Amino acid sequence: MTELKDSHVLVVGATGVLGSAVCRRLAAQGARLTLSGRSTEKLATLADELGGAVVGQATADLGKPTGPQEIVAAVEGNRVDGVVFAAGVVAFGPAVEVDDDTLDELLLVNLLGYMRLMREVAPMLPKGSFVAQISAVVAESPTAGMAAYSATKAGLSAYGKALTLELRRQGVTVLDARPPHTETGLASRPIAGQAPKLPQGKDPEAVAERIVTAIRDGERDLPSSAF
Repeated sequence: MTELKDSHVLVVGATGVLGSAVCRRLAAQGARLTLSGRSTEKLATLADELGGAVVGQATADLGKPTGPQEIVAAVEGNRVDGVVFAAGVVAFGPAVEVDDDTLDELLLVNLLGYMRLMREVAPMLPKGSFVAQISAVVAESPTAGMAAYSATKAGLSAYGKALTLELRRQGVTVLDARPPHTETGLASRPIAGQAPKLPQGKDPEAVAERIVTAIRDGERDLPSSAF
């Protein structure tokens, strides 16, 4: 079991639909939150909603070279009991047509920024803390028309599995969550291409509840079939 009451959790991608839903549930469990996102305005709105549960904010873009360090600066010198990585962008289109700018942003936001962040934050995590990274079902089932996006999510999942082994001796639990398509609106805001017709997705509130339950219960793997 992971004790969430009075814990300090860094949530990256806090202002997204799924990220904010996770924040609400962590706050309901008594956690104190440092929120990170790309929009100062959205961070302020979420912080106002969550009230005293929020102890810090960091406006940062993982797609920028300075993004990970700006997030680290927001928690540096403070005890961090958990990290939730809920940031991400999506792109659609045939693999042979994805341009360099799109590839770069997908890799930076979905994978490289997180890896750079964890390089700095993981050594700070005390025994009994956790990392929860939210990947996607495409990490299990790479999808045509989403090859580059699938690759970044598969890379994130693989990174988390290796991180689990490396941080075990430190007493840190790493959870890799791979929810099915969820109605977050992300598919309607791609950085490139246009989403194909998708089936009705999962309720983000239910997905967030399942993820926070997994964090609390100390689970290490949350496949798409678990939602």
